[in-house]
Amino acid sequence: MESAAARSGSDRELLLRAQAGNAEAFRVIFDREAPGVRRFLGDLLRDDAAADEGTQETFVRAHLRLTTLEQPEKLQGWLFGIARMVFLEQLRRKSRDAPMPEDGEPMRVDSAPTPEAALLSGEADKVLDGALADLSAERRAALLMRLDHGLAYGDIAAAMGWTLQKVKNEIHRARLQLRERLASYLEGAA
Repeated sequence: MESAAARSGSDRELLLRAQAGNAEAFRVIFDREAPGVRRFLGDLLRDDAAADEGTQETFVRAHLRLTTLEQPEKLQGWLFGIARMVFLEQLRRKSRDAPMPEDGEPMRVDSAPTPEAALLSGEADKVLDGALADLSAERRAALLMRLDHGLAYGDIAAAMGWTLQKVKNEIHRARLQLRERLASYLEGAA
């Protein structure tokens, strides 16, 4: 098994090669990091096609800005920061393109899950998805970076452009909101 020091050294070498224009080194970075970025965007966007498109856009932007990343240990947080910006742009584009009814209020357009997803999704998943959807986009992104992807608070702060204290506060508030929203479901399941 590879030690953390050896992996860190090889990550630095890989990043340096990618920054020097080595396409194969960037492909290795993509292969390692794309699944996590895709899952993150899928959780935020709740649309597989949009998550796939967002993942591609994230790595296109990362490739263009690769020379700005100086610390290989910050790669994942840096990529999540780019993915977050892609998500926010897609969200703005979606709300701008949303159909407007006669009263001027935007209509909510929900995408129905595929039959396969509906079969695989249980009641608890639906309740949790609903609770996550009730969080603000920013709060949900920070919580998912922490819980789903294991990013450190400092990395989340860098990705979100927040202070460390704001990250801690937002994640705490997100957990409280989830707990409150899920309390009745959990009490009924007991």
